[in-house]
Amino acid sequence: MNPYVNMGVGALLGTVFVLMTVSIASEGIFHSEAPEKEGFAIVAEETTGEPDAAGGGEATSEPIGPLLAKADASAGEAAFKKCASCHTVEKGGPNKVGPNLWSIVNRPVASHEGFSYSAGMQTFAEGGKVVWDYDHLSYFLEAPKKHVPGTAMGFAGIKKADERANLIAWLREQADSPAPLPAADATGATEAAPAQGEAAQGTPAPAPAPAN
Repeated sequence: MNPYVNMGVGALLGTVFVLMTVSIASEGIFHSEAPEKEGFAIVAEETTGEPDAAGGGEATSEPIGPLLAKADASAGEAAFKKCASCHTVEKGGPNKVGPNLWSIVNRPVASHEGFSYSAGMQTFAEGGKVVWDYDHLSYFLEAPKKHVPGTAMGFAGIKKADERANLIAWLREQADSPAPLPAADATGATEAAPAQGEAAQGTPAPAPAPAN
């Protein structure tokens, strides 16, 4: 056999031997036991509460009445910009994606003329028995689809209670005869503070608004 071939084969075998030796030695030096469980365990917090029923917004939200007495209606007008793409609020204004909201406070749910309400909203209305009182407005504005399952309103909601109170206070004023504010607050007051624009003699204050 050619001596050069012998040398090449010998070199190859020697290299393989060295690599095998290094591999075996490394395994012995750096060997680690496999963990009993792979990766990291992620523990999710479990909730024990039961799902809310239809109109279950009341279960998680505080009544809005105590906040209305100190609400800022001018700030509510700014907050209405979130609603303006789907609703008009001026008297006689047209329906858009949602109904016109003039004189919405205490208006029967799903009753605005000329607007085609979703099946969910019609069910919630109970044939005109339910009205948009302050709490219904607040719960709906906080989480529309939670308070009125099946509503076509795609708005995500206003989570801050004080912002909702400001908006409702301003909507309340968008009426010929604004609805009275709640009579009592959480501290036991027997009469709510006059709203913006009301006379000191107790002229009834303005009325607010929502949904489809």
